[in-house]
Amino acid sequence: MAPEERVGTERLLQTFERRFLASRALRSFPWQSLEEELRGPSGSKLLLDLVQRPSGDAVTLTESTAIVAHGTTGLVTWDAALYLAEWAVQNPAAFAHRTVLELGSGAGLTGLAICRTCHPRAFVFSDCHSRVLEQLRQNVALNGFSLEPDMTADPRHPAVTVAQLDWDVATDLQLSAFQPDVVIAADVLYCPDAVLSLVGLLRRLSGCRKEQQAPDVYVASTVRNPETPQLFTAQLGQAGIRWEVVPPHDRALFPYEEQWEVVILKLAL
Repeated sequence: MAPEERVGTERLLQTFERRFLASRALRSFPWQSLEEELRGPSGSKLLLDLVQRPSGDAVTLTESTAIVAHGTTGLVTWDAALYLAEWAVQNPAAFAHRTVLELGSGAGLTGLAICRTCHPRAFVFSDCHSRVLEQLRQNVALNGFSLEPDMTADPRHPAVTVAQLDWDVATDLQLSAFQPDVVIAADVLYCPDAVLSLVGLLRRLSGCRKEQQAPDVYVASTVRNPETPQLFTAQLGQAGIRWEVVPPHDRALFPYEEQWEVVILKLAL
């Protein structure tokens, strides 16, 4: 096979892998190009590669086909969740053997990817909407994780829980019970009220750690309106919370639906 043919074949395989693993619709896949490749002299090898290509740890999700359903946007996976999941997979040491609390877990993709690949000691999914929590529990079970304490469970799997957490009404007792080493959130900065609630919750979480080291915090957001992240960083400054931008990484795993910039901030509580 000529070098330029190998490049074309590899690009075709990468396109198939990304769409297959992301469970996205394959209607936009270049089927005609695939047919032409299969009819060529290397067709049998390409077919074998396509069959064997999807490998490694997979995450299976049920989610809504509508952006807004049951009065919430938390039943679908948003781009910041994909972006944070990719970063986590590339940086497993940030989560290994640690307790992770996810705020606004939504469909659960980011957390499940971390549970699959980063070896956390424990992972707490959280959200406030009843329908989102119901779907979260389904997705956790769908991926083979138990929400019931099991002394005989595989020690390589984290202890997983799903918690109802309303940022505005959560009690200090509830927050103290989490004791996270790492806090993550993706695509939760969608309006000024959410920004204020999140900053307030982070301050309270830090206070609940008492003499222990404050948790590492990673917040991923899609920059649809520049005023929203500006408000977030301004509020962080007023709360005395330092922040830095995590260096960007290549979007290599998932096909993203939106073309907006996505950033991850690391906060020091």
